[in-house]
Amino acid sequence: MPVAPTIDALNLTETVVAALRARIASGEIAPGAKLPSEGELVDQYGVSRTVVREAMSQLRARNLVATRRGIGTFARERVPDAAGFPVANVDHATLGEVLALLELRISLETEAAALAAKRRTGAQVGRMDELLDAIARAADAGGDAADPDFAFHLCVAEASGNHFFPDLIRHLGRAIIPRTRIDSAAVARLDRAEYLAQVNREHRDVYRAIERGDSDAARAAMRTHLSNSRERLRAVQETDN
Repeated sequence: MPVAPTIDALNLTETVVAALRARIASGEIAPGAKLPSEGELVDQYGVSRTVVREAMSQLRARNLVATRRGIGTFARERVPDAAGFPVANVDHATLGEVLALLELRISLETEAAALAAKRRTGAQVGRMDELLDAIARAADAGGDAADPDFAFHLCVAEASGNHFFPDLIRHLGRAIIPRTRIDSAAVARLDRAEYLAQVNREHRDVYRAIERGDSDAARAAMRTHLSNSRERLRAVQETDN
């Protein structure tokens, strides 16, 4: 039986994938250019050959590179980027726009969660659990926990086994987490500890459904969580008006 990759290995793979994607996007590795060899990438990033091979596999799955047997791996010709996509500047979105994005996320992430319940690996389940613990620790320390919150949603999307889900989540970015769009005065009116505790209870419901492989429950739990997020944000918006 094959051994599932460890969480550390998955994190290293994601790091190498992100670095190579950035080099391709910036033109450092031009379209049609040959990527460094496996050995060179091992030296450049200080990772194992297994990590490099998995990173190459992910880049091929996303049509960013193509491997020619016996020759090497090459960057594909670029496709038009998402600069014209209306949600590309989500970091500067208004509360109303983030409410609209939550409607989009409800339609997408509910299905991603359902697929994750069927396709997740043991390592991905472990990663979700770690992130929920990180959210709880940040909440206890008085932080907003937006980073591990975003990472949890990204992990669920990755566990769907369909790279378009995490690609879109990455494109939207951390600002899709509703509380990053609430100004400090509004936050002051919230019971932050209870707010984050409720959010994490909802996350746990999603996690448990995925862990036990229950697609219907995972879909329902994610819908409940995102719908509640929308209502929490809407309540703050109405208070400010």
